[in-house]
Amino acid sequence: MRNISLLLFAIALTIFVACSPRHCCDTRYTTLTADIDSLFGAMFADSEPGAIVLIAKGDTVIYEQGFGKARLDENTPIDSTTLFNICSISKQFSSVALLILQERGALSMSDTVSQYFPEFHSPLLRQITLRQMMSHTSGIPDTRPRTEQQWQEYLKKHKSIYANVNDYKHYALWKESTQYLDDLDSLAFTPGTQYEYQNPTFQLVLPIVERLTDSEFTSWMHTNIFAGAGMKHTVYFQPDVPMNNYAHGYIPAEGEAGTASRSKDGRWEESDYGEANFFPTKADGGLYTTSRDFLRWQRALYRNRIINEESLKQTVEPIVLTDEPDTYYGLGLYSYRREGFPLKIFHTGDNGGFYTYAAYFPGSEVSVIIFANRPDWDRPATVAAVDSILVAEKLI
Repeated sequence: MRNISLLLFAIALTIFVACSPRHCCDTRYTTLTADIDSLFGAMFADSEPGAIVLIAKGDTVIYEQGFGKARLDENTPIDSTTLFNICSISKQFSSVALLILQERGALSMSDTVSQYFPEFHSPLLRQITLRQMMSHTSGIPDTRPRTEQQWQEYLKKHKSIYANVNDYKHYALWKESTQYLDDLDSLAFTPGTQYEYQNPTFQLVLPIVERLTDSEFTSWMHTNIFAGAGMKHTVYFQPDVPMNNYAHGYIPAEGEAGTASRSKDGRWEESDYGEANFFPTKADGGLYTTSRDFLRWQRALYRNRIINEESLKQTVEPIVLTDEPDTYYGLGLYSYRREGFPLKIFHTGDNGGFYTYAAYFPGSEVSVIIFANRPDWDRPATVAAVDSILVAEKLI
């Protein structure tokens, strides 16, 4: 009897492990599980910063596993509840915000930037539309200062409330970060003709939303986007506002040991707010979310629960060919369109130690989410490897 009980316990334990998010009960995906485990397990050790990896088909999560630590100071493992800064993946939410306002008749993507920013006196902003601003085709160069001396001169010229460069980088919001647009006297190219990735132009979404809705940006985004998508754990970063269960970003340690942001083993140092630039700006890259919340977002977006079919089409239709082969930009989203390969809609993000990727294959409803809190891994090669596994498993 005792042996039978032990046998039943072992069977139950096996079933429990096999049905965990990492090991799906559906035997069709056992090879995928082994391949993804092998790929990311070789990259991220349990004792180091790492990543969450989620793959879903339709409403079914077929793979989900955390690798490494969310926070080295608390020895916290990464899992599906860990909040990651998704950096520039945030841009699609900003584009959707403007498309919602367009659906409501509050604006048109053909409006010029100058219509919403009378405080900017450069006549060049009358030539640039919101669509061009949101597709990185505005021609606006990022002429913000690069050296310490240039920063100090910039702050003085624009009568910044921040006394020094470090305070500016750590606390400055959209207004301070985009003041250089008032001095704009030339464009890098004729608007709408070329692609050049820009962050400051996306920061302008925040004041547009606030001016048209008479609402605070984060509150409006929560009510009109996050709540509708079921994203209960998604927040914009705000200095000095606590967040629960969030990851730190890390980079390999350099320089002198003993700094406050250095890990106990001396191998890693924090690189997010306080170490990396412009963490408080929101509309260009300030969003923290979980892998599960982001999956909810993709399902809501592509099933037209947030914006209608025509607006969704605008986000993913190619507006301009980027500097990557077969890769186009729409409004806040890239699309990969290579003959013989399924259409892929995606975006990447990096700031400080955060290094992220999220893709959606509309033909098969497959999602791939990789949120990492360290940047020292080869994202293009890893993404290509994941794509190859999906193709081999006939998931895409």
